[in-house]
Amino acid sequence: MASSKVSNLKMLSCEGDDKNDSTEDRESDVGIPLHGLNLGGRKKLLVIDLNGLLVHTFFTFENVKIPANRRPDGVLGTKLVFKRPFCDEFLKFCFETFEVGIWSTATQRNVDGVITFIFGDFKPKLQFTWNQTHCTSTLFKTLEKKDKPIFLKELKKLWDKECHSLPWPKGQYSSSNTLLIDDSPYKALFNSPNTAIFPPKFTVDQIEDNSLGPKGDLRAFLKGLAAAVDVQTYVKAHPYGQDAITANHPDWSYYSKIVGHFPHRLSH
Repeated sequence: MASSKVSNLKMLSCEGDDKNDSTEDRESDVGIPLHGLNLGGRKKLLVIDLNGLLVHTFFTFENVKIPANRRPDGVLGTKLVFKRPFCDEFLKFCFETFEVGIWSTATQRNVDGVITFIFGDFKPKLQFTWNQTHCTSTLFKTLEKKDKPIFLKELKKLWDKECHSLPWPKGQYSSSNTLLIDDSPYKALFNSPNTAIFPPKFTVDQIEDNSLGPKGDLRAFLKGLAAAVDVQTYVKAHPYGQDAITANHPDWSYYSKIVGHFPHRLSH
């Protein structure tokens, strides 16, 4: 059993963070429309995943069925990159409306090229680009793939500014103004309630998907979030996507083992 293998929570370092140390406010670089302004203070922080949210990436040797009329938007070595419909427009909206950071559980080697390809001229505007080295390793495996390790994204690492290169003072962001978007609910297992949403995973065959579009459900959710006073209050009042993993989750008997080993890691 996985629980018998875990003696310590492996805390991975901040090495590999490629954001510089500047704390200069870059809001003026984007050309923010009125709907993107938070008149009560700074814009909220949006922490977004890559694969399964903005794109579907996989290696050429993987057995992934590709629709006959679909061609990759990018090829990075042996990796194929398929952008989600409306991806570019969605990113423009996000940068106009929020402060944006990327957090992937993939290795830096597998992330860097994808980020450069997807974001292009927007890349310098990212608040941070985090990868697997910034995640918390539990040594447990996912239920979906028995050989895939579970890595967690603990938002308090951002709030406590565990990496000095983060371009804001400690305490600027908290559960009240930060939202994680990821298609894997278990990655938020140790986070405060209602600080994340979990859209269904995007795959290459979903050619008619419009979630990121101007009238898409995710875009509508985020427009409401931008105008809200408090992230947790808004998320609780507007359920979206997959359920968070709590004691009511059908797989809680498994995930509770992780929580049971590291109860001091839970945020409330």
